[in-house]
Amino acid sequence: MSIIEVRGLKISFGALEVLRGIDLTVEAGERITIIGGSGCGKSVFLRCLELLETPDAGQIFIDGEELTAPNVNIDLIRRKMGMVWQRFNLFTHMNVMENLTVAPIKLLGMTKDEARQKALDLLGQVGLTSKADSYPEFLSGGQQQRIAICRCLMMNPKVILFDEPTSALDPTMVGEVLAVIRMLAKRDLTMLIVTHEMNFARQVSDRILFFADGVIYEQGTPKEIFDAPKLPKTVAFIHKQKYFSYEIAERDFDLMELQGGIQSFAEKYGLSARRTNRIQLCCEELIYEMLSNACEGDDVKISLDVTYAEVDNSVAIEFSSAGKAYNPLDKNFDELDEEHLGATILNNLAKNYSHQYDGGINKISFSLA
Repeated sequence: MSIIEVRGLKISFGALEVLRGIDLTVEAGERITIIGGSGCGKSVFLRCLELLETPDAGQIFIDGEELTAPNVNIDLIRRKMGMVWQRFNLFTHMNVMENLTVAPIKLLGMTKDEARQKALDLLGQVGLTSKADSYPEFLSGGQQQRIAICRCLMMNPKVILFDEPTSALDPTMVGEVLAVIRMLAKRDLTMLIVTHEMNFARQVSDRILFFADGVIYEQGTPKEIFDAPKLPKTVAFIHKQKYFSYEIAERDFDLMELQGGIQSFAEKYGLSARRTNRIQLCCEELIYEMLSNACEGDDVKISLDVTYAEVDNSVAIEFSSAGKAYNPLDKNFDELDEEHLGATILNNLAKNYSHQYDGGINKISFSLA
């Protein structure tokens, strides 16, 4: 049974379209992680689910009730959801126990004793029973976030929304908060989590949503998204890929400009001098091989793409050249002369090499050894 249903959700801020049509169904008990680059609308989407941001178009249903319907009791529907914020948002003038008990007493009709006992049970689960009478200013960031999660659970929500719950924490405190969320993931709670912690997302999620271009660009199981993403922007995000591109339209191209561009690219992303030199060497030799053997007359159309993946420190090169079919590595390298020195260099430095010829275009791809 679906607990959340979103249809055609759109929202803009001035001329900026943030969400351009989100459709999503979340089943009860499902754990969904939302990932994507900064500014892609992840947090705005969560805020829309509680109507903290008013959509320009679309419908939101929570447990069968339309939150976006006219004259609906928004507060009553919101009680089915809890939000854990980046910045904790604890009441600084209240101690921990008061932070946890004030809402359930006023809104759910709990007695003070019932609320206190539930609070102590939750504090015990997150290892903070001894902090019941402490004020937020005397707690670490990790402790405050664990209290914020307990405060959310005090309201018995059917859905918990986590908006980058570790982004405001010192790195030493991230683990303690993620441990609490992992504990919750073993229960039947429905959770939507916006996070940049990819390993954590892989561990706790049933489904991953990748946001880009104002839509759910790609979604799937953790294995599908992290191990075999299908769409280009997902691949680039997951593998933290960085690109350098260069095009050549004449034989008398500026080699120094090309090599300088590769040098700047490599320095920006911390590639070693040895690896930088190999990229430059491969690109130079490949270009001259194709200019000599594939390009016809002055008709030169060559494009070069260097991809660096931070996740595994790999470098891949993709190259296309219009002209005659020519594969630089389709040779007997034991018998090559100096005329094909470039091909010999490529053969020594390239791995996972492939060549295709289609529609008058040579397409070459390889990774750097």
